[in-house]
Amino acid sequence: MKIYTLTKNKLLVIFSCVLLGALALTVTFRTTAKIIATAAEPRDIPIYCVDRDDKKVAISFDAAWGNEQTDTLLEILKEKQVTATFFLVGEWVSKYPESVKSIAAAGHDVENHSSTHPYMTKLSYDEQLTEIKNCNDKIKELTGKAPTLFRPPYGDYDNTVVKSVKDSGMYCIQWDIDSLDWKDPTPAQMIERITSKLTSGSIILMHNGAKNTPEALPQIIDAVRAQGYEFVPISEIILEGDYTTDHEGRMFTNDT
Repeated sequence: MKIYTLTKNKLLVIFSCVLLGALALTVTFRTTAKIIATAAEPRDIPIYCVDRDDKKVAISFDAAWGNEQTDTLLEILKEKQVTATFFLVGEWVSKYPESVKSIAAAGHDVENHSSTHPYMTKLSYDEQLTEIKNCNDKIKELTGKAPTLFRPPYGDYDNTVVKSVKDSGMYCIQWDIDSLDWKDPTPAQMIERITSKLTSGSIILMHNGAKNTPEALPQIIDAVRAQGYEFVPISEIILEGDYTTDHEGRMFTNDT
């Protein structure tokens, strides 16, 4: 029988190994638990498009800064008999109240794009509610109607943002077709991008201050209609009643 003698140094080595093993197990457990908890928490997705089969689509304009093109866009929409949706920042509303009234008078949706155009995910829940409420109040004061739709600035959202919007009694709206007009593509490039991605229930994103949007807009309207689609505001394209959104943000009604 062999007898092993444990020296002080050997004992220290063994103890260190045991301690490191315990720490490794703890880290692994905590990491695994965190992954499981994260996976168990479902992600709330805003409305990017709507499940429809009637070939209706919506065109929307975000207005956050300049106002040089708004009147021109309104004239084009009037001439083409298209009703659109305008998402307005509260500061823009305060700066251009007459334009807000003109948009509403023309029958377009006048909706909420936050009060100060922040990254909403960097705000607390209460701060998000304030951003939403302040813009709603400004729009209602000018138009007599409170917005029912909210579009997060920069498309920036998380579960808290979606919750704050829903708790405000509103729909959180994104888009499934970005015209990329803010990058100044040619009208032909915008037309190709939009018409190649169209589907029933699509929501198109444009801006009121992009360089080539006024030139492209009438051509886009004609090209979309040539594919058999009808333009309606987002308030008319979304589904009534209880709903869910899938992983792509497509809105489905839960009504049976």
